[in-house]
Amino acid sequence: MPEDDLEKVTIRLPTRYVRQLDFLVGVDDFPSRSEAIRSAVRDMLYQRVEMVMDRLEEMEKAEQALARMESFEKRYMSK
Repeated sequence: MPEDDLEKVTIRLPTRYVRQLDFLVGVDDFPSRSEAIRSAVRDMLYQRVEMVMDRLEEMEKAEQALARMESFEKRYMSK
């Protein structure tokens, strides 16, 4: 990833998380803490965005069903 495409963000993590990051870097699972954190954030964002989009679609379907129900009530149940 090009360096000019990155923005610096400072975070505070519990010591146990940092130790686990260091372990993963130490066993060559990631080249650096930064890369491990980028990977974790990327994975979380993909998962959350998908979950939120699914939730929004369900809300939209519910709104459409409610609108159909209200239309039905106006057409067939009003005096």
